[in-house]
Amino acid sequence: MQLNHSDRAQVLVEALPYIQRYYGKTIVVKYGGNAMISEELRKAVISDIILLRLVGIHVVVVHGGGPEINQMLKKTGKESRFVNGLRYTDGETMDIVQMVLCGKVNKDLVATLNRAGGNALGLCGLDGGMLKAVRNREDGVDYGLVGKIVSVDPKVIRDAIRDGFIPVISTVAQGVDEETSYNINADTAAAQIAIALGAEKLILLTDVRGLLRDKDDDSTLISRVAISQVPDLIKSGVISGGMIPKTECCVDAVRSGVARTHILDGRIPHSILIEVLSHAGIGTMIWQ
Repeated sequence: MQLNHSDRAQVLVEALPYIQRYYGKTIVVKYGGNAMISEELRKAVISDIILLRLVGIHVVVVHGGGPEINQMLKKTGKESRFVNGLRYTDGETMDIVQMVLCGKVNKDLVATLNRAGGNALGLCGLDGGMLKAVRNREDGVDYGLVGKIVSVDPKVIRDAIRDGFIPVISTVAQGVDEETSYNINADTAAAQIAIALGAEKLILLTDVRGLLRDKDDDSTLISRVAISQVPDLIKSGVISGGMIPKTECCVDAVRSGVARTHILDGRIPHSILIEVLSHAGIGTMIWQ
């Protein structure tokens, strides 16, 4: 669809109050899924991030890298194994996770942002003791070297923002109970980083429309959910499977002071801009 000059002006006018509202504020974006794999979607996400930064909104990118980790494990002849949706991480797998996430994936994303005119700086949770964790032993399940975050020191992130960078963070944490690094779920890390930064928004990019009353029908999208509604939605099965931990991350963030959290469909080009700078809004917003 071609927009005439008047339509283009109207888009900018509509964005103005949102730019004013979020100017100087911090938004944390968890980047992963198809939005990270598809070249078209990757370009859209990168341009969204850079545009938000150019209008004075501080964007912090927290990324996963599951497909790339799977590829490297396959090359080394090691089988990927998941327990309750989390990657089982033995010592050899942890070496690969750290190499891929903190190395190739992080630096490729930084380079892509910089080539597009952004000013990105790659970080991992080990830098400056940013993320500290203990072994995740919830429910007596053995996940290997999967960590549970016990503290976030946001100084290195704030320093990067102050110096005009877009921080790009890979989710490997320093162990405090053992001399090891821990693999951290990217949604969880993004939520804890958003809390530590006092972020205005947390955005989780996913491969679904958001929370659906019927998982097979996109028209049943639930646009807004108060955190008080979440237990009943889980109990009724509306929130199930992998959406439970994503939703719980959002609930934790809201309870800890993040004003708005969003589960967005990263398969929709420019979903971040649509959510942040327009009246429309997409996906599911979870709030107080």
